[in-house]
Amino acid sequence: MIKKIHDVDINYINYGNNKGESIVLLHGWGQNIAMMKPLGDPLKKDFNIIIIDLPGFGESEEPKTVWTLDDYADAINELLKELKIDNPILIGHSFGGKISLLYASKYKCQKLVLLASPFKQEIKKLSLKTKLLKTAKKIPGTEKLAEIAKKHIGSTDYKNASKTMREILVEHVNYDLTESAKKIKAPTLIIWGTNDQAVDYHDAYELEKLIDNAGVVIYENCTHYAYLENLKQTINVLNSFLRE
Repeated sequence: MIKKIHDVDINYINYGNNKGESIVLLHGWGQNIAMMKPLGDPLKKDFNIIIIDLPGFGESEEPKTVWTLDDYADAINELLKELKIDNPILIGHSFGGKISLLYASKYKCQKLVLLASPFKQEIKKLSLKTKLLKTAKKIPGTEKLAEIAKKHIGSTDYKNASKTMREILVEHVNYDLTESAKKIKAPTLIIWGTNDQAVDYHDAYELEKLIDNAGVVIYENCTHYAYLENLKQTINVLNSFLRE
């Protein structure tokens, strides 16, 4: 389904229990709806599931100007208004997690789940931008997940991306959400892998301290895609957290 929001066609899918609470899933950089369906599908019996192709990815149109992270969060809010969804549960991975974090600091949010979500400006030898692009190209793990990765991840890298998307990536990497995280009141679950090469898992504990009501789940020997590599446990943890 497509809706025009802020002059951009945004693609999304909406399925599951339309009488249940609404869960909104946002994917990471270079990805699309397919990467979040493994989380949405097991929850569809009890929840109304919305998965969005973020503008510039999947079947959503690329922004016509350089969008800031605030533009992404505001566009998600406008889309949810169109769908008559107020106070959603947000689940975001990486770039989608950063957008979810900002959204929860600005708008009503029932619960928040952050999957390996960067939140601060990184100054390291290997920039966060480079690491995100490198990790977006593959997911170690089972054959099934590898097949998902092959089809749906890493189709756009920095060199091949448009000038607009390259500039959006730079905006994303340089946007520090430390102060925004302090404003979040929604119960928050943070999931991370110890072998994450894109964003250090110790950031999970920093984020936990910034958010009033937050808890951390760490997966040993998992990467930036820990939520998929340990999918069964992720679903169990989500079921427990969402039903509290």
